[in-house]
Amino acid sequence: MSGTQDATHFEDLPLEALPLDAWHRARGARMVGFAGYHMPIQYEGIMAEHSWTREHAGLFDVSHMGQLTFSGEGVDDALETLLPSDIKGLKPFRQRYSMLLDHEGGILDDLMVSRPGDGAFEGAAIYMVVNGATKYDDIGWIIEHLPDAVVMNHMADQALLALQGPQAGEALAALIPQTADLLFMQSGLFTWRGVPLWISRSGYTGEDGFEISIPADDATLLADALCALPQVKPIGLGARDSLRLEAGLPLYGHDLSPAVSTIGADLGFAIQKRRREEGGFIGHARVMKELADGPGFKRVGLKIEGRLPAREGATIHIGATQVGEVTSGGFAPSVGAPIAMGWVSLPHSAEGTALEIEVRGKRIAAEVAPMPFVPHRYRRKA
Repeated sequence: MSGTQDATHFEDLPLEALPLDAWHRARGARMVGFAGYHMPIQYEGIMAEHSWTREHAGLFDVSHMGQLTFSGEGVDDALETLLPSDIKGLKPFRQRYSMLLDHEGGILDDLMVSRPGDGAFEGAAIYMVVNGATKYDDIGWIIEHLPDAVVMNHMADQALLALQGPQAGEALAALIPQTADLLFMQSGLFTWRGVPLWISRSGYTGEDGFEISIPADDATLLADALCALPQVKPIGLGARDSLRLEAGLPLYGHDLSPAVSTIGADLGFAIQKRRREEGGFIGHARVMKELADGPGFKRVGLKIEGRLPAREGATIHIGATQVGEVTSGGFAPSVGAPIAMGWVSLPHSAEGTALEIEVRGKRIAAEVAPMPFVPHRYRRKA
């Protein structure tokens, strides 16, 4: 139902190397092509890396993501046209989840937006991180809709590392003690060995953790220092995917696409009350219609009976009627069973609804399940 939007526009281009490419290879990483880059999919094995991250702390290289800054007169107004979230109310050192919507209200990308302080990124007003597979399309869309007074900078010379897991806070504080004070979705400018780091307490695993923007030339030094700590090991894309699936977090190009909407995707929390009431953002009409009438389809979690996983593209049925499609799926190490995420027609999307998924020519029993499959462990205020 959702369609897919993988990084197909990269297929004809040679793969680029991440700043840490040699570092990954020296540690035995198996490299694959993803979003236009050679990316580490695993080191020791996906199951082992998944479990290590859930129990300790894993270091992920996410430098393929697009890091953008915005400055100039009228930045907040300009971005409130592009994004459905409350940018004017975003305080310094705070971060929000948001999306780019097309004129029909479909999702072009999901992203993180924050307001730097302390002169970070040369005094930019807004810092944004977009998905790697869509970053050039995003940049084109943003430029098309920005007024001339607002300047966007693509920081291609910055690396991005994610430190995730229950021991991530302890590990990072061993190098940068001041980071211990950060709470979930807070950020700040820090210095380590003279290197400026923009660090947010956030991530994509459901665990406590951090995302660290660092000049690409200094990324190897920081990765070495982190992985020298007993809590930290390098982790590949494979475990990143299984961790985010257990956490119920959507992946753009799979669970999210221009064919689907924010309300059906259960992402309405990213559109604050003022924005719903005032509108003024691209795609507002569809958001308001679905808030009033309900979406046709809804993103749901799926608990699967047996051991056979359901993968992306598997059809979901009630009797002879197809009612949806799997958009992400696989074996969940922390759950000990296969799980999936998919889009299901609204009348059949209630938790506990019995469904069937067609896998390899046969039907397997499934049930609409609450997400996350594994509880989030973000560090919030007591």
